[in-house]
Amino acid sequence: MALSGNCRTNPKDQASVQNSFPDVVELNVGGQVYYTRHSTLVSTPSSLLCKLFSSKKDASNDLARDPKGRYFIDRDGFLFRYVLDYLRDKQVVLPDHFPEKGRLRKEAEYFQLPDLVKLLSPEDLKHSPDECFHSDYEDGSQGSDHRQCPPPSLVPADRKSGFITVGYRGCCTAGRESQSDAKFRRVPRILICGRVALAKEVFGETLNESRDPDRTPDRYTSRFYLKFKHLERAFDMLSECGFQMVACNSSVTASFVNQLADDKVWSSYTEYVFYRK
Repeated sequence: MALSGNCRTNPKDQASVQNSFPDVVELNVGGQVYYTRHSTLVSTPSSLLCKLFSSKKDASNDLARDPKGRYFIDRDGFLFRYVLDYLRDKQVVLPDHFPEKGRLRKEAEYFQLPDLVKLLSPEDLKHSPDECFHSDYEDGSQGSDHRQCPPPSLVPADRKSGFITVGYRGCCTAGRESQSDAKFRRVPRILICGRVALAKEVFGETLNESRDPDRTPDRYTSRFYLKFKHLERAFDMLSECGFQMVACNSSVTASFVNQLADDKVWSSYTEYVFYRK
């Protein structure tokens, strides 16, 4: 995947660069802080970063700054690390079963890196069943059930195994004599626990990462939850990606609404454990 080509500056250019930018540049990309050499940022002449960090006079004054004075770029901070890797080495090495190639391709397009876009384009990856299995879930509608999981014959034999736990809390209010008037409340939130890469592979854009936004794909989390509230839909998505339920557990507690009434509030927490070989 190595690509040739580099932008080299002569001593005169370096002298003019120093007038506007330091040799080591501190960046804030979407909340993630990076330190890199100025020569790395301008290593691809036609790229957006080269244009932004060019050696023209007072170029540094045209860029946004965060409260600590770092140059601010309003893009995906997690994926920018791969953009920097490409600028340094003219190649990109992604983790196994990387689930966000579609997003990374959009970042490459934004930063005007056509060779990186080509490396990540579907045309170059269409013959890879592994990438077919791990394609991004790019449907912006939360109500869509569209999935892109392949048939079993195309699933790679070395795909990642692992566990995903689906949990939810529920409650209802019922009287002592009869539950015919029970007032049920809908599931407020479906929690997802497991390895980040597996969770993103299965649930894609329906996964809310706001409570744990900086987890890398190879780490584990217990703080993700789904944007929808139908357990059946979550089970369907797990099944389509080769997961099977292997265990479940539930706990129930009750408390009186008040001391003068027989009504109780029943609270439950249930977990379903899914596994893929």
